Amino acid sequence: MACKLSLPIEDFSCPVCWDIFRDPVIMSCCHSFCKTCLQEFWKESGSQECPVCRRRSSRSEPPNNLSLKNLCEAFLKERSPRASAGSEVFCSLHCEKLKLFCLKDEQAICSVCRDLSKHKGHDCIPIDEAAQDHKVGNIWSF
Repeated sequence: MACKLSLPIEDFSCPVCWDIFRDPVIMSCCHSFCKTCLQEFWKESGSQECPVCRRRSSRSEPPNNLSLKNLCEAFLKERSPRASAGSEVFCSLHCEKLKLFCLKDEQAICSVCRDLSKHKGHDCIPIDEAAQDHKVGNIWSF
């Protein structure tokens, strides 16, 4: 029997990039991060410390957090049917409705992507407005 994951999305989000964990690793202080996020943080800070509690790590390669990886995969799999339900489309990272259109990157995004991701500070408009702007007669011109 399938198990429903009813935890908040924050439990599946890396505290550095705020996206769903990708290749999560766990530190000795028990905080988890995307492997790439942790490596980039360490490179930028010049120190092998936890981005959350600042505890210094004795390991240059923290172990993979396989349990968290499996939970994130199950979470994404459970949320993916929502994207095909009805006419609404959901963000694959945050499971939020795609309500905005990023003018710089020319793509539909959710409000979490706008605030916490690579679209921060970009000009965004409501997706309905963007759709009308790109519709010529009955033909889309993206």
